[in-house]
Parts: sequence; structure tokens; C-alpha cells
Amino acid sequence: MEILSKDTWLHRINPSIKLFVLVSLCIAVLFIDTLHLLIHTSLVVFILFFGFTGHSFKRIILFTLPFLLIFLSTSSSMILFGKGETVLFKLGLITISEESIYKGLVVGFRGIIFAGLGLTFALTTRPVFLFYSLMQQLKLPPKYAYSFMAGLRLIPIMMEEFQTIQNALRVRGIEHQKGIRSIFFKLKAYSIPLLSQSIRRAHRIAVAMEAKRFSNQKDRTFYYELTLSKYDLIFILYFVIMLSLGYYFSSPLFLI
Repeated sequence: MEILSKDTWLHRINPSIKLFVLVSLCIAVLFIDTLHLLIHTSLVVFILFFGFTGHSFKRIILFTLPFLLIFLSTSSSMILFGKGETVLFKLGLITISEESIYKGLVVGFRGIIFAGLGLTFALTTRPVFLFYSLMQQLKLPPKYAYSFMAGLRLIPIMMEEFQTIQNALRVRGIEHQKGIRSIFFKLKAYSIPLLSQSIRRAHRIAVAMEAKRFSNQKDRTFYYELTLSKYDLIFILYFVIMLSLGYYFSSPLFLI
């Protein structure tokens, strides 16, 4: 089921540019150990996420609920079991110190930054446009790009087949049966039809792609022509300016 949203300027960014910028930012965050800069980076990311993904406020709040779990799960282990010289609390294996709290918060903010970047990309990028951009801007061979797009199209079809098999088993009264024999029978009843249908469908797609000459041919036309625009420059400048300000404000001279 496709999640509907209104288009914003984030949707108009070239997917290859968006992917390159966000992946580069994820790599850069791995080497940032300053808590002030990580907090600033998370604010920069969530300004885009809350304001320009094009979804309603209720849906945005629903999407952000897992972020709290990510923050707690990634930071708690470091806070409770980390090492440090300034011990604040100790009980058995649990040792909380100032250093462990600092390192735990660093790890936690890294986790929510990764989650925010990934979700922002997923909510503002259409898979079809992504693969077209990879072919046109990054010169990905069409046979690989169209293969991935065909694979994505197969997911809802496989879900429909799964539901059909499930309904058939319910009609026969097998779905409600319990026991080891029933488990093995259900496993065979689900896996064999899904596997056989997937093999047939993959073979038909391969024959169709070969008939339409999806090879390493460089000169070919595309249904969608994706180019660079002013929104790509705005996207890059946004991160460059905002992160430069964060680096300046978190520098030792400014903090003093």
C-alpha cells in the first residue's frame, strides 16, 4: 500500500544527489564525537523530516515513535555498562559515570540521525525515479536497474499470493490446526507454491527483458528524463551552511 503525501521541494531533488548527500552525511556522523555537534546535526535533519516530507502531523508523530526506542536502545547499554573515571552510580554490573553518559548520548544521537536520514530519504523518494536517476546520472547498467524495479513490483504480487494461500487454508480448516505436523504442513503449503510461482514469474520477466534488449547498451531512451535543478543546489547548501554553523558553535573557542 502506497503512503500518500503532498509533494515538497524535497521530492523534486534528484534522487542520486539526495542519496549521495545523505550517505556522505551518515559516513561523516560516524567520525563525530562532539555531543554539541551531534545534537545540532540531529536538529538539522529533523527540520527537514518534520517540515518538508509532506506528511500530516499525526503521521509524522507516528513515524517518530520508533526514534525514542532507537535512542534508548543504542544509548542505554553504553550508559549502564560503560567505563569512566568519574563514577556517579554503581550497583553490581551497572556502572554509570560521566564519561559513559557522554558516550551513550553520542551513540544515541548517532542512531536517531541515521534513522532520520533514512526515513527522510524513503518518504521523499520514489523508487522508480531513484533507479532512473542511477541509470542517467550514475550510469548504472539498465539491466540491473530494471531488474531491481521488476523485483519491487513483485513484492505486492507475492503478498497477494500469500493471502490467497492463507484464505484457502482457512477454508479447508488447516489454518487453525495446531501441533508439529500442522507446522510442517503449513510450511510446505506456503513455501512450495510461492517458490514455484516466483521461479515462473522471474523466468517470464527475464525473457521479456531479453526480448526488449535490456543489455549493456549505452544509447537508449528513457520514459522519465531526470536532470539537475535548483533544488539540488538548495539541498546541498542547506546541509553545508547549517552544519558549518554547528561546527562553529561547537568549537572550543565559541564554547569558552
